[in-house]
Amino acid sequence: MSYVAGAKQIVDFQRDIWTVSRLNAEARAILEGALPLLWVQGEISNLAEPPSGHCYFTLKDAVAQVRCALFRQRRRLLGFRPANGQQVLLRALLTLYEARGEYQLRVEHMELAGEGALRMELERRKRRLAAMGLFDEANKRPLPPMPRQIGLVTSPSGAAVHDLLNVLARRLPLVPLLIYPVAVQGEPAPAAITAALALANRRRECDLLILARGGGSLEDLMAFNDEAVAHAIRASAIPILTGIGHEIDLSIADLAADKRASTPSAAAELAVPCATDLRHRLITQHGRLAAAVARYRGLAQGRLDDLLRRLRLRHPAARLEQLVQSADRLDQRLEQAMLRRLRALASAVELRRAALWAAAPHRQVRERRLRLAALAQRLRGAGDTLARRRRQGLALLVARLDALSPLAVLARGYAIVTRERDGHVLRSPRDVGVGEHIGVRTEHGRLRAKVASVHIEPLRDPGVDA
Repeated sequence: MSYVAGAKQIVDFQRDIWTVSRLNAEARAILEGALPLLWVQGEISNLAEPPSGHCYFTLKDAVAQVRCALFRQRRRLLGFRPANGQQVLLRALLTLYEARGEYQLRVEHMELAGEGALRMELERRKRRLAAMGLFDEANKRPLPPMPRQIGLVTSPSGAAVHDLLNVLARRLPLVPLLIYPVAVQGEPAPAAITAALALANRRRECDLLILARGGGSLEDLMAFNDEAVAHAIRASAIPILTGIGHEIDLSIADLAADKRASTPSAAAELAVPCATDLRHRLITQHGRLAAAVARYRGLAQGRLDDLLRRLRLRHPAARLEQLVQSADRLDQRLEQAMLRRLRALASAVELRRAALWAAAPHRQVRERRLRLAALAQRLRGAGDTLARRRRQGLALLVARLDALSPLAVLARGYAIVTRERDGHVLRSPRDVGVGEHIGVRTEHGRLRAKVASVHIEPLRDPGVDA
């Protein structure tokens, strides 16, 4: 008996016996290592949303289904609320739920299928243009540190142009602006943008162009994902700065531009330095220059004194006098050189200051007043038009109200009959009995009558021709 048990123990020792948990863990490792992150499309069903914040559902098509798990951290990044029946596109990893031995998809990203298809097409377009070299950083130019004039390629009535004007006026109001009005949404927008960029390059009035638009959906921003717009940006001889949508939006125009800002306001901040910062920088540089000149002059004077002291010990008086004269000449030359340097630096500071004031503020004030007067005239015209439309609408409503008025019905010869005891409007002979008093309301007064008889006509079939 003991021999048999020992033999069985030896046999069991030689076998590689797996537990169920080990089997499921190995299967999970094989599944996760065999396939990369996958794009999977299907319909949501059996949606479960426990209090933990996770989301579990079944993704199905016409013939098959698979379980899916969307954990809380990833779910917070969704731009919509999942619901049964939605067609979605998943970016997921195939894995195995070890506790039940069921394979499932662990969702990393989920979006509605229609927008997902558009994004996939957009990604293919980005890869194709990147292969053509349109996004190479080596071909992008630096923005001018102090633009002479800035061109704004945007909608003249959108929120982006107001953000640009406000930020630019606050940071450096003396830089003149030129607006190239374009449509930024819809079918004609790409052609309008490319034409405006070509016009700006022909006129060469600006040394910086800002292509901007406010936020919107992916479909709203598709004008800035057009290939013709990307080619026009790279063909521009003027540096282009983009500020399109919100911070999370990244269009093809952003990738092709020389510099990309997250929003129109951020683009305005990148375009020009702050006037206050410039003033502080000039003051700081002037102080550092004065300190450097004083330090250099002190060092030169020290070296000169040391040289004179050494010459006084080693050479006769006549030679010493000659060296002193030479040293005086060197000192004069040094002083003259430092004065020339100071004058040159002062001229540079004056030129920079003149550049800041060269935009002629009075001309800008005059232009702003003319623009304000034009806007006021347009506002008055719009107010008159709106008031006229409101008056016409009110007259129409009054006419309709008069047509529906019971008094108008009475004027056409009709009367309103009521039961005298309770004032109930009689709609049928069945509502009154013989001998009861009734009231009759006409256009010009009231009558009191007594019912002598009641005659009820049989109902007629509306389908029978009278």
